This record gives sequence, structure tokens and C-alpha cells, in this order.
Amino acid sequence: MSETVGGRSAAEVLAWSRACVDPALRAAVDTLPGALRQIAGYHLGWWDRDGRAVGAPGGKAIRPALVLLSAEAVGGDPVTALPAAVAVELVHNFSLLHDDVMDGDRTRRHRDTAWTVYGVGPAILAGDALLALAFDVLAGSGHPASREEGRLMHAAVQELLDGQSADLAFESRAEVELRECLGMAQGKTGALLGCACALGAAFGGASWDRVGRFREFGERLGLAFQFVDDLLGIWGDPSVTGKPVHADLRQRKKSLPVVAALTSGTPAGRELAALYSGAPPSGADLVRAAELVAAAGARDWSQAQADDLLGQALHHLRAAHPVAAPAAELTGLAGLVTRRDR
Repeated sequence: MSETVGGRSAAEVLAWSRACVDPALRAAVDTLPGALRQIAGYHLGWWDRDGRAVGAPGGKAIRPALVLLSAEAVGGDPVTALPAAVAVELVHNFSLLHDDVMDGDRTRRHRDTAWTVYGVGPAILAGDALLALAFDVLAGSGHPASREEGRLMHAAVQELLDGQSADLAFESRAEVELRECLGMAQGKTGALLGCACALGAAFGGASWDRVGRFREFGERLGLAFQFVDDLLGIWGDPSVTGKPVHADLRQRKKSLPVVAALTSGTPAGRELAALYSGAPPSGADLVRAAELVAAAGARDWSQAQADDLLGQALHHLRAAHPVAAPAAELTGLAGLVTRRDR
């Protein structure tokens, strides 16, 4: 993350975002009841399972960075958008806590997931607490448009939940159409990134027409992000992703490249369908499944789709007539999150 983004490197932008948001995020989480606070803080990397302070990774803070930069890009003070940045980060971590339970993931950010440490029920409740807290933070911001902004975030959460529901349903279905998978990804990932950019613009004082442009920018960026994330779910370096290689194939997830391969009508796609119809693949079958996704053309197609969506996202950003410096930083962050070595 050393590439230059506007006047700052991507690493500097994300460190700035984390430094801005962390104190307010900690203050918000500190209002939770003790047991839920403990789980949330562990999940966020602040302390170990016994509550001792540690310096574990807490994520890149991409969504808060999008909020703050979007506020600045419409001529606002990013500090005024801090409540929105905190709210979006809380929603994101609510979804991660629940995703880990539903997917059975045992590691995240190179640590044991919260449900493996505290149990399924407590982890779910901690996620619920973060979601409720997000709306409380947004409502308590005192911003003149907080009611409209709350509705915007509510709509994004509903889309996120619909996308996650579809993702789970796909796992038990023999056939999934590519358009369905694209809709799932748009809800699961695109909606919240679109919400982050829209909330930032709204807190920055933009007209609702400009807010809509920023939402379109974020939604397309989010879908591009999901394409790249799905590629990492098959071929990602565990030292980068924090998850085992071929993790999505092991769970027989109907990710975007997998569905593209399954619906390709190619011999590789048909062989992959046969592998997916049996027991969860392991060992040599996992390696073969990854080879088949690539042989069906789905690996290259997914990267091309991510590139095209990035171009669409940047078109909407330019159409919003943003301030030059934060727009350059938004452009750089967009490039970062759609790189396969991020």
C-alpha cells in the first residue's frame, strides 16, 4: 500500500482514517454492556479474549476513509462526518461477526473468530449490539439531515441482509444464475460502500443529487471490490487474506467466479459442477476446482469485470464535480481495493 494517492500514500490515507475514527469508535463501543463490549473489542482487535490490551489488526478502515473523503470531496469538513464514519464501521463489523458464524469461519485477520472464542450465541448478540449502536450514533450526530441519513443507512442494511440471505441460499442450490449472483454481491458488498460514500457527501453538505452520484460511485466500487475479494477467496495468499487458500471452494460457495464458471457451458464448468455436487472438496480436489474455474475463463472474466466496474465508479465520481485533492485520494483508494495484491 505504498502507491501515492493524491498528496498522500494509500497507507497514509488509511492511517489517517483509522486515527480519526478509532477514538470515537472506542467511545461508542464502551457504552455497550460489559459482555457485549468484551466480544466487540476482541473482534475489533483491541484486546485478547481476557480483555488485555493487544495490538491485533483491526481492518484497513476503508469504509470510514470513504465517508471522510466523500465529505471533504464535496467541500465539507471531514470531522463533521465522523459519526457517519463510525456508524458505517459498526455496521460493517456487525456483518462480519454474523458472517463468521454463518460461514463457519474460524479465523479472521489472523486471529480466532469471536464465535470460536465466546460461542455462537454471544457472537450473534454482539453483532446485534453493534448494529443497534450504529443507528444510535447516527441519530445522535445532531446533523440536520440525520433522519434522511438514517433511512439511507437502513436501506443499505436491508440490502446487505438480503445479499447475505441469498449467499446462504445459494450454498444449498444446485444451480444459480449469474444475474442472481451479481444481485447478491451488489447487496452484500455494494450497498454498504455506496452508503458510506453517500453519507459522507450528505454530512459534507452536498445536494441530494450529488449524494446520489457518490452512492453510485460507492456501489460500483463495492461490486468491483467483491469480484476481487472472490478471486482472493480462491487464490489469495493466506498471509494477506488471513484465511486458508481455496477457502471459498472448500465451503462450496457460489462466488462470482465460481458461478461464472458453472454457467459457462464449458467442459471445465461441467467438471466443476460435478465436483461441487459431491462432498465438500479437499486436498487435490481443491486444487483441481481452482484450475477448473480458471480454465472456464472465469478468473480472467472476473478481473475484467472488476476493472470495468472501477471505470464506471470513477465516472460517477467525476460527474459529482468533487474537490480535486480528496477526489484524487478517493480514486487512489478505489484502485487499491480493486487490486488483487491489496
